[in-house]
This record gives sequence, structure tokens and C-alpha cells, in this order.
Amino acid sequence: MRRLTEGARRLGLVITAEQLQQFHCYQRVLLDWNRRTNLTAITQPRDIEEFHFLDALTVALAIPGAVKGGGSLIDVGTGAGFPGLPLKVCFPAMNVTLVEATAKKVRFLEHVVDALGLSGVTVWAGRAEALAHSPDLRERFDVVVARALAPLRALAELTLPFCKVGGVGVFPKKGDVRQELAEADQAVRELGGSRPEVRAVPEEVLGGQRALVLVGKATPTPLRYPRRPGIPEKRPL
Repeated sequence: MRRLTEGARRLGLVITAEQLQQFHCYQRVLLDWNRRTNLTAITQPRDIEEFHFLDALTVALAIPGAVKGGGSLIDVGTGAGFPGLPLKVCFPAMNVTLVEATAKKVRFLEHVVDALGLSGVTVWAGRAEALAHSPDLRERFDVVVARALAPLRALAELTLPFCKVGGVGVFPKKGDVRQELAEADQAVRELGGSRPEVRAVPEEVLGGQRALVLVGKATPTPLRYPRRPGIPEKRPL
């Protein structure tokens, strides 16, 4: 996995031999399951290496060191485990929670966590709108991440209720995000977030215009949020 290891190095990460074996295992299991059930449209090994694994690791640029060393991260709408599981492989001391609503993907996540021999990973099945009201999950996490889940205006409502005050939301985005940020300003503030910060991903890592949108959690999210399933995306704040 030269593309993965070289890209990780550009991010300041060193992938050990054991971690590389875990990535190989992850790739094999994903390809095997994908033959029977549709988990991802990315099906070539090199593309998985680049557009799933390496793309996920770019999030590490915005995760505080203390969180990598033993803090908590929740990945909302994780799908086949991205970006949460690649981050867990690289930072094994971090406690990772995966939220996914699709049953077949939940079964895959439980299987691949076992296959990779990972501890400190919890999988929750259900919609973010419902789970965010659970006392076990609400405002419990240092970092909340979500990839390709929704525009920021709706994404804030789906994710910030999980983040503790003083924590941060990290959201990978492509292209020019200025209009999306402007449209989300009111929603982010209503949900307890601070003014978003945009951190560019170096072009030599993946190419193209990629960035991480960081939203600090400044105040508690009002208890009425998130609204019932489907509403944040249909009628964003």
C-alpha cells in the first residue's frame, strides 16, 4: 500500500507494519462483503486505499493530540467505517463510536471490527436524530466526525448534539465551501457551535480542493435538537 503509506507520511503519520496488515485485512473484508451486499461504489483496491483509507486519515490533521492518545471520537453516518475505523487503526488508544442506520452496514462494521482485532470501538445502530437524545451519547464526545453525510447546515444538527462543550466537529469537504459556510452560520450558532474554521488539506496528499471544516462546541445544544428523523435535511435550520 505505497499510496497509503506515502500519503500518510505527508500527513505526518507513520503507519506501522501491524497497522499496514490491518489495512490489508480491512480492504480484503470490504471487497469480499461488497460482492454480496452494496457497501461502497469504490471497488478497486488502489481506489479503496486512496479514497477511503487515505481520505479518512486527512481528518487526523484536525484531531487534538490528547484525543488521539485516549480521547473519544464519534463517527456519524459512518457507512462502511469511514473515517472512523482508519483513524482508529492509526490511533489505537482513541475510543471510537460508530453510528450507522443501515442494518447491513452495521453487520459489516461489527464483523470488520472483530476481524481487525480492535478494542475500544462501539457500534450503534440507528438514526443520528434519535441516538443524539440518548444520555449515553449526548454531548459525550471530544470529537465528532462525518463524511459526505449532508450539507453543513443540516450536518450541524445531526452531529453537534453528540459533541461535548469544548470539543470539536471535523467535517471533510470538497471544493469551494464559502457559500455552504455562509448558509450554515445561523444553524451552527443555534446548535451551540462556534464560527467554523476551514483547514486546507495539502494538495500533494490527495489532489484537488479539499478541506476540513472545524466547528468548536461553545455551548450546550438546546434539548429540542436534533428534531425527529428526516427533518434536519428536509427543513434545515
